Amino acid sequence: MPKAAETVLEINLNHLEHNFRYLKGKLKEETKFLGVVKAFAYGSDAVKIAQKLEQLGIDYFAVAYVKEGVQLRDAGIKTPILVLHPQATNFEVLIERGLEPSLYSPKILREFLKVAKKLEQVNYPCHIKFNTGLNRLGFWENDIDYIKEKIDGRNEIKVTSLFSHLAASEDLNEKSFTQSQIDNFKKIAREFDEKIAHSAFKHLLNTSGIINYAEAQFDMVRSGIGLYGFGNNPHIDAELKPVATLKTIISQIHKIEPGETVGYNRAFVSNGYQITATLPIGHADGIGRQYGNGKTFVSVNGQKAPLIGNVCMDMIMIDITNIDCKEGDEVVVFGENPTAEEFAATTNTISYELLTGISQRVKRVYTEL
Repeated sequence: MPKAAETVLEINLNHLEHNFRYLKGKLKEETKFLGVVKAFAYGSDAVKIAQKLEQLGIDYFAVAYVKEGVQLRDAGIKTPILVLHPQATNFEVLIERGLEPSLYSPKILREFLKVAKKLEQVNYPCHIKFNTGLNRLGFWENDIDYIKEKIDGRNEIKVTSLFSHLAASEDLNEKSFTQSQIDNFKKIAREFDEKIAHSAFKHLLNTSGIINYAEAQFDMVRSGIGLYGFGNNPHIDAELKPVATLKTIISQIHKIEPGETVGYNRAFVSNGYQITATLPIGHADGIGRQYGNGKTFVSVNGQKAPLIGNVCMDMIMIDITNIDCKEGDEVVVFGENPTAEEFAATTNTISYELLTGISQRVKRVYTEL
């Protein structure tokens, strides 16, 4: 890629392919693979990411909300799309656009059946989510008889899959809890098969589940963060490749004298002669105020440059006192060094939050190098 001339998020589609093939390599050949492309594909670009994964033969996509699925359909994506957290008000649009809902509560099941009947649907594909310990969304195990009562003798929907979500698959200190979730899901699946839909396929594992509990892959796995280059484990991160690199440039360089201050609220006070650079990126672009005041660094010509002063809406300032650089030079905010995980960790957060928070006013550029 040419050097950045403005703030851009560079999306490397070859890295995406590498990560997809790496994760697929941990599975049985027949196991289906679902790519999670919610939240603008973790801040990248849902359409571009989905188009590339579709070319690679992915089996399913997942989004959080109906609006995200509609965007993919509008872009010509044909692969099945699971909507993980649909709301009843969007069910008609969901059906019209051929999206597949996660039905996770008695209320949502009743509402969907009502809309499916109104739109004269027959065997519309749906996915039933069970809560096995995350305690966020999902039916309880003792709801199986309720589900059976509601759908028996009706043909509006067909249960395509049964699934749940692990709470701590990345933390091996929680191995016993994760194993209890796996065992609970197996028990639910057996009862569901006996009472309702033996043909429904099963899925439980997220990215860390694929890495740490591949024996529980069932019929399909779901990967989000792993596709974008992070495995919640330094050893796995070394095998994956970050898809997104956030770059900007030096707008202006300042020579600061002892006792001078930089930025809002005079948060930085120089204790000597220093040189600072101002960059055209700020908290409106997703680099929150928590990263300022020396907590975090960016890379200028391969050298670490700490953020100084408060992060502004559209600008940050960095210390370049001992770095050979000039106005217009490229700055790497995160990518391979520092990675998004390393950048996020400086303020005790995670790569997910940083990546998904990059504003859509930041220009996305694409490479397959």
